[in-house]
Amino acid sequence: MKAGIGYREFAEISKCAFVDVATSDYGLRGRPTNISRVAVMTGLTRKDVKRLRDKISAGTQIDMTRVIPPAEIIEKWHSDPEFVDAVGRPKVLSFDGPAPSFASLVKKYGGDIPPGAMRTELKRVGALDENESGLLTARKKYFRPIERDDQLKRALGQAIYGLGLTIDHNLGETEEQSWVERLAFSTRIRTNDISRVRRLSQDRASEFVESVNDLFSAYETIYADDEPDGTSSTVGIGVYYFESDDTNSEFVVS
Repeated sequence: MKAGIGYREFAEISKCAFVDVATSDYGLRGRPTNISRVAVMTGLTRKDVKRLRDKISAGTQIDMTRVIPPAEIIEKWHSDPEFVDAVGRPKVLSFDGPAPSFASLVKKYGGDIPPGAMRTELKRVGALDENESGLLTARKKYFRPIERDDQLKRALGQAIYGLGLTIDHNLGETEEQSWVERLAFSTRIRTNDISRVRRLSQDRASEFVESVNDLFSAYETIYADDEPDGTSSTVGIGVYYFESDDTNSEFVVS
């Protein structure tokens, strides 16, 4: 939600992931899984499986403006002739009243979402301004709650992906065959001590990661002159720090 991903987009991405994995990883005799088996394994309809497989094959990206209601509102505010001026800029709108108004824009493209709720959300992410007279001005052309795309991609593509690979590998494995997955935590750190604990944790974690990076660099130096021959693998270790607000979540102690 912080990154502007709504349920419909998440559901579409999730469906694509299920179809992609079921197709590529569960085929027979080295062939991709057929549509019927993918439908049985994922619980999706055969029609949905075909649609998603075609999308995956074509590399089609999910259209944010058609998935997230606030994104739809922003996009139409910049493109619908009823809500742009003579030079194509989004009109300054009153909240309600005769069209074109913000309420009429939301009614036209926002489904059953109340205009007040939509205004609050768009103000929260800085997509619109409201002056003392109640007039609303569009400030963003695209709905993007956070401007940290690179950080999000790194977190999803490296940190979460790496942890997911480890969890997947360790399921059902013996202790000897499992990959390292360790966690240290305490539920009794006093609030006044958190900043010091955070700093010490960061220093020690950084030292550890740097030592591992030195190890990897040594191997890369040894094989620097070798031609790629398909025998290399990606190996890594991830370390992260977290704090949990016990009023909002419960960390399982085992």
